[in-house]
This record gives sequence, C-alpha cells and structure tokens, in this order.
Amino acid sequence: MPVELPWPVGFVLGGGGSLGAVQVGMLRALAEHGLTPDLVVGTSVGSVNGALLAADPAGATARLTAIWSAMTRATVFPGGPLAQLRTLRRYRNHLFPNDGLAVVVTKALGEYADFESLALPFGTVAVDAATGHPVLLRSGPLLPAILASSAIPGIYPPVRHNGLVLYDGGVLANVPIRQALELGARSLVVLDCAFPGHLPDVPQTMAETLMFWATLGMRNQAVLEAELAARDVPVLYLPGPPVRPMTPLDFSHTNELIADSYAAAEAFLADMSLAGAGLTGPGLYGQPGAAGDGHGAGATG
Repeated sequence: MPVELPWPVGFVLGGGGSLGAVQVGMLRALAEHGLTPDLVVGTSVGSVNGALLAADPAGATARLTAIWSAMTRATVFPGGPLAQLRTLRRYRNHLFPNDGLAVVVTKALGEYADFESLALPFGTVAVDAATGHPVLLRSGPLLPAILASSAIPGIYPPVRHNGLVLYDGGVLANVPIRQALELGARSLVVLDCAFPGHLPDVPQTMAETLMFWATLGMRNQAVLEAELAARDVPVLYLPGPPVRPMTPLDFSHTNELIADSYAAAEAFLADMSLAGAGLTGPGLYGQPGAAGDGHGAGATG
C-alpha cells in the first residue's frame, strides 16, 4: 500500500549547492509512490528546486532534470582562483558574483515571476544580517528571494531585499523544518541533499573549507530539528545516495547523483510501502544524522 501522510503535507528542500541534484532523484521516487506536496519550503539550492516544484508539481521532475543536466560550475560559480581573488579584493565579502545564478533561476522560472503565480504555497528562508534571525519569504518577486536564500556567506554577495540585507538561510535553517510547520504542514517529507547519513569530504581550497564547516553546522541543525518536529508530526526523512568525494561546488556528478538518489529513495519508500505504513502519528522515519550516530531507519519518537 502507498505511504500515507496527514494533510497538509510539507515538502522540505534543504541547501547544498551542486548536491541539489540529489533532490531531482528524490522527487522522481516520491512522485512514483504517489507522495505529492501541499506546500513547499526551501533553503538555498532547495529554494531553486522548491520554487519549480511549487510552480508545476506534476512536471517538476522532468523540468528539473533538464535544468540540472545543463548546470555547470562555470555558470554558477564562475572564474578560477585569480578571478576569485579580484572579486574578493573589490568587494571584500565574497568570492563569486551571483549573476550566473540569477540567469539560471530566471530561465528556470520562466513565466513564474512571483510567489503568487505558483500553484502551491511556497516559502524560502534567508537570514537577516542585521538581526541574525531567519526570515521566511512568502510573497513578491521570486528572483531576489531565491538569490537571498542562496547567498552563501563568503561565496556570494548578500542580497538587499524588502529593506533588509539577507544571506543564505542555510546558516540557521539549511533544512527548513520549523518554517514548513509555520506554514501549516501537519506532516513533513524532508529532501536533505547534503548526503544525509554521511559526513562531507575533507576540503582542499578556501571555498571548499567555507562550505565544509558550514555543512557540519547545518547537519547538526537538521538532526535536532527533525527530532523535535517528530514529537508532534510524522517526519519522513529520505536517505541520501552513497557519499561521493565531491564538494557542493562540483557539478561533474549530476547524472550520478540523480540516479543514485532515486535508487536510494525508491528502495526506502518501497520498504515503507511493504510495511503498510500509514504514518498518521508523530515519529521520525529515516536517518538525518551521520551513519552510526544511533538514528535508525524506523520511527523514533
């Protein structure tokens, strides 16, 4: 029997740079098992994928597959070390311009220019640099909201939007579970693309080092919030694909990430279906933490 969850079902899409390709495979598996969202919340790259999911739930997988297949590091993180140094010397607070990302997002969104044009309720999370508090963006133009949610500190410039100076929501809510509950979700499906159940690879460059330590902090936040939410609602936490020796700045493994994440999510959902899982009560189903930390694949409360 299919996995059933209490309505409204919130899909939570986490951040992770190029690892966002993982969510494409996860969405394909979810669609095949009849699990669809009633609302969507995303952070960073999860806001890019999430906006497309909220715009066209039925066609999102095909649309995202095409977008991700064409994605390259040169487009999203342009320039080598010398260009990065020039950018840092000129602006002093980031290594890459966000112009390439803006082009990708604009092309991907097409006719969907604002939140109000989307088919499903959608929110994206950024951080207010003045207060240090997370900000849930839910109305107005999509492009600045998504760029703000994706403004990785030290990597991209901050975004000035609605009178605020905003940075990547992943600093405080890389997996925006609380925000999905705030929007009214009574069950959660979590698409964490930062290799849930695994630790990131050891970094080699400055940009990779920034991402590495940010990822560790984000991982702890995701584990804590999943466990807290599971006290009140069912939380279906999809497994990640086998870990690869790559960083969130590496776009050379997109096809493998999509295929591997589909296989992992399909196997997980098939097991849940065979168990006849009607997840009506609170509990954590899945493993958000690093392997071996004591979080099982079944429900915990």
